[in-house]
Amino acid sequence: MARFMVHLKNKKFTPSDSRELVYKARDLCSDMNSSIRVARVATKFVEFDVEVEQEKLDLLIEKLKSIGELDNVRHIVEETIEKEKGILDGINYFNSERFWESHEAFEGVWKQCYGREKELVQGIILLAVAFAHSQKNDYLIGIGMLSRALEKLGNSPTMYHNIDVNRIRKKIAEMQNSNSLVIFEI
Repeated sequence: MARFMVHLKNKKFTPSDSRELVYKARDLCSDMNSSIRVARVATKFVEFDVEVEQEKLDLLIEKLKSIGELDNVRHIVEETIEKEKGILDGINYFNSERFWESHEAFEGVWKQCYGREKELVQGIILLAVAFAHSQKNDYLIGIGMLSRALEKLGNSPTMYHNIDVNRIRKKIAEMQNSNSLVIFEI
């Protein structure tokens, strides 16, 4: 089986619907050899992390159509990516509320970093993971990750490529003070 991120257009769901969406998707695909791991709900899409035989992907998408129209599908494979491309992909995924994929892209960057840069990138990864948890309605886990993200960002440089690290630190502090997760772009 192959792993895919299936994004369906979202018109009505919120993260509080995440668990029910997983159950519904599993029921819709119960007659297939597939695994629907999780649903993450973003503003514009519902993301399903699925495993299915590649030749049955279209059938799985057809079965999920009652949840939402297909936006895009991404085949997940372990890949080595050039560092600059990983940073750009990570930023793009983050700003598109595709936090799990942002985490994966930045993890590829992290593997190529050393010293202080490695810690800084890990802080960005932890922030993306916090938001990925919020998309599954796991707000408390996400909020709990903020202190770890802030710790990893530490007193790193104010800019990392075109990412304003000071702004991220400020946003994390605001979220900690309000005990809430508020999505923003990096």
